[in-house]
Amino acid sequence: MLHSLLFRHSSLLTRACSNGRTLSTSPASTSVGCVPTTHSSAVSKLAFFNSVTGDGSKIPNYRVLDTLGVPVEGAEVPKISKQFARQLYENMQLLPTLDDILCSGQRQGRIPFYATSYGEEATVIGSAAALADDDEVLCRTKFCVIYVFANSATAQYRETGVLLWRGFTLDGIMAQAFGNHEDSSKGRQIGVHYSSKQHHFHTISSPLATQIPQVAGVGFALKRDPARRSKNVACVFFGEGAASEGDFHAGMLLASTLPSPTLLLARNNGFAISTPNSQQFHGDGISARGPGYGMDTVRVDGNDVLAVMNAVKEARKRVSHHSTSDDSYVYRERQEVEDRKKNDNPITRFRLFMESRGWWNETDEEELASRLRRDVIKAFKRAETIKKPRLEDMFTDVYAEEPWNIKEQQEELVALLKKYEKVWEPWQNELGDLKDGGKKLSD
Repeated sequence: MLHSLLFRHSSLLTRACSNGRTLSTSPASTSVGCVPTTHSSAVSKLAFFNSVTGDGSKIPNYRVLDTLGVPVEGAEVPKISKQFARQLYENMQLLPTLDDILCSGQRQGRIPFYATSYGEEATVIGSAAALADDDEVLCRTKFCVIYVFANSATAQYRETGVLLWRGFTLDGIMAQAFGNHEDSSKGRQIGVHYSSKQHHFHTISSPLATQIPQVAGVGFALKRDPARRSKNVACVFFGEGAASEGDFHAGMLLASTLPSPTLLLARNNGFAISTPNSQQFHGDGISARGPGYGMDTVRVDGNDVLAVMNAVKEARKRVSHHSTSDDSYVYRERQEVEDRKKNDNPITRFRLFMESRGWWNETDEEELASRLRRDVIKAFKRAETIKKPRLEDMFTDVYAEEPWNIKEQQEELVALLKKYEKVWEPWQNELGDLKDGGKKLSD
């Protein structure tokens, strides 16, 4: 509440104060000054608003291609070559191939956990193609930009495609899924929690929204780095469920009040695991929150890879099933999901666009499907035969100097190994799966 109003001099409006009352010498108008500290004009007419568009309408969805892959009238189709279009499409097709095999492997008990990217191929690959390879990515200038990608067919936080686009190998994906000794996190992370310093891909963490305040900090760090401040951005992906967390607002506030080159990409598919949008927020979605934090905002059709790519490129200039532990058919009708896949599939949409230009045909499709499946299965089988990390890796990489409690735990494990490793069959089997059989630690 403002108890007193102090007005600064304005060339547009001359004001005088008499007995604590502000008088205007301008002609009669609905504008009666400017509220201090807000840069907002004062008006004499009481009016409530509940929309960021001004006329009460919903924020529109930006789209380049319609559901049949035909450019929308007036849309700016990006100038891409046949080779680049095929690269986009092949990376989009790789994701469901990877999902099919790894999801099946989890159901067979060959890997412990997996989360698919079904329905989000255009959002992930379109964003990856628009970002620079050395832009910082967390999964999960002056502007902080939020994008809401709508209409995904399934669930959230899958950015495997960003890593693959940047050159991360299928062997690296499989090493992480199996947690073998080739895994960069040495088997200490839950499945699909990838990380790669080389590819500027920050380690994923399980709790919702933790990456949002982190990306604001990364963006601020980039701004302070002379070598990167005008070159790179920090980008975070998250779902609408994460936008219900307090960390979402903390990150938005930090990124907007300490202006930094930060992009926030929110995917809204209608469900946060089993919680529908109607139980998460009221109003015009997540994108309506952007202007409240002073952020440039756009809502994009997330099944349109070209629209996503255009939006993220412009932003840089300005500055499934949920998992294999979750069955979406429990809370979503199977027919609903199948209809989404059939009627507005992001891969099919872009394929139709390529076919219309003579860049793709049925033979190409068959050859690609066969090659991708063969490559993924080969990497899967290879990773399954590789030994797990060394036992001593349980205690490394956290502290510069090993503290007393970690040393104590390590000594306790060594004692247990000496006592049971030769007499207890379960331990013998487990030790046999390790890279060095646990010998270095026990020695």
